[in-house]
Amino acid sequence: MKTIVTLAVLFAGLAPLAAHAQDADTPDALTVSGSATIASDYRFRGVSQSDKGMAVQGGVTLSHESGVYVGAWGSNLAGWGTFGGANMELDLIGGYKAKLSDSATLDVGLVWYMYPSGASDTDFAEPYAKLSGTTGPATLTAGVAYAPKQYALANVSNAPDSRGQKQDNLYLWGDGALAIAGTPLTARAHVGHSWGNPGLGPNGTSVAPTGSYWDWSLGLDASWRNLTLNVSYVDTDISRAGAARLQPNFSKGQDGTGSIADGAVIASLTAAF
Repeated sequence: MKTIVTLAVLFAGLAPLAAHAQDADTPDALTVSGSATIASDYRFRGVSQSDKGMAVQGGVTLSHESGVYVGAWGSNLAGWGTFGGANMELDLIGGYKAKLSDSATLDVGLVWYMYPSGASDTDFAEPYAKLSGTTGPATLTAGVAYAPKQYALANVSNAPDSRGQKQDNLYLWGDGALAIAGTPLTARAHVGHSWGNPGLGPNGTSVAPTGSYWDWSLGLDASWRNLTLNVSYVDTDISRAGAARLQPNFSKGQDGTGSIADGAVIASLTAAF
C-alpha cells in the first residue's frame, strides 16, 4: 500500500508540472503529455504483474515536432512481478514517430525495463515497432517487440525444456479500436503471441514464461473529458499444466495454487493530461 500511495502522489504531482511546462516554459516545438491510471490488475501480455491486485500507474512523454519522443512509465508490482524484490517497475522509453500519410503512422523505439530496489540482473531492453492506420471510426495497429539475448531473460528455471540458455524473445501483436457513433464508447480488441525462453530468468524476469503462448483481450472504453473508464476481459492460452511447471512463482500469493495467467475481467480509470 505504501508503494501505491507513493506512486499516486508522484504522478498527481507531475500532472500540473507537465501542464505548466506545456503552457509556459516549453517551446512550441515540444509537447508534454501524460496519464495516471488506477487498475484492478496490472497485466503484461496477459500475465499479472501485481498478483491479481490493484495497480497505480502513470507516465510522462516529451515529444518533439520532428517525431522524436522520450518518456517514462511506472507501476507498482506484487507477487511474481517483483522480480527479485522490486516493488516498482520503471520503464524508460525513447522513439520516433513518422507520419506516412494522413491516416497511417509508423512508430519505432526502445523500452528499457527497470526494477528499482530489486535484485541485480533484472533490467532488460526491448526494441519495438508498430504501424497504425485509421479509416473512419476504426483504428488498427500491428506491432512487433524484439528482446535480444540478455542475461536478465536467460532461462535458469526447472522447466522440462530448460537448458540455462539465452534466447532472443519475439512478441507480435495486433490491436483494434472502433468508436461507436453517437456515444462516448470505443470497443477494443487485442491479440498477441510470444516466443522466447521457456521458464524464468535468474530473478524471475521473463517476457515469455512458457516459451510460446497467445494472449488476448476484449474491452470497452467510456470517455468523459480527460477521463477514460475501461473494462476488459483478458486471457491467455497458458494451460494449468504449463503454469504448474513455473510454480510457486507463477501462482497468486506464490503459494503454489492458482495461476496468474488465467482469464479475468479488469477495470481501469485513466486521467490524461
